Amino acid sequence: MRIKWLTIPATLLFLICVSQCRLPALFAGDTPAEGDMFPELKLPLPQEMHDREYLKVSKDPFLLSKVDSKVLIVEIFSMYCPHCQKEAPNVNALYEAITAKPGLKSRIKMLGIGAGNSSFEVDAFKDHFKIEFPLTTDEALTVCTQLGVTGTPHFFVLWKKPGGWKVVYSKAGTIGDPKAFLELVRARTGMGHGK
Repeated sequence: MRIKWLTIPATLLFLICVSQCRLPALFAGDTPAEGDMFPELKLPLPQEMHDREYLKVSKDPFLLSKVDSKVLIVEIFSMYCPHCQKEAPNVNALYEAITAKPGLKSRIKMLGIGAGNSSFEVDAFKDHFKIEFPLTTDEALTVCTQLGVTGTPHFFVLWKKPGGWKVVYSKAGTIGDPKAFLELVRARTGMGHGK
């Protein structure tokens, strides 16, 4: 009888890892859609000082509204998600394309939020995949639940407006071609080609 009780938690843990942050819909809110205002989030400060300086945040926890940028690309990821691992080179290429353009690098920022991941796991993901933009944790899945995100990766593109962040892109899955995705971001945020 004891073996059965031990296999239930092991099976549950396996299913959570395989499903990449698949939460019961009962506990998840509605995922912000294009045109919605993004909820205010309180997030743990990134561990590295240069990541804090990039976002221009210093208080722990920091409010997403305090990020100094006109556009913010948020990736909800999990270190255990094979799709997130496979997508890491594309996300890195997107970051490099943004920072290579002087007119964009101060206006478009990126942030990754590790769904169900500890600081150790987020750091391991960042080191292994050589992620240069800030990553932070959502170890208790509070952010995932608040956002209604039930799978990873999930990408949001947020455009800063006087009332907060407006969602101009919300999609589960990959970004595909990084250059095409950057053009989509620029088109949806009024930063068309050449601006």
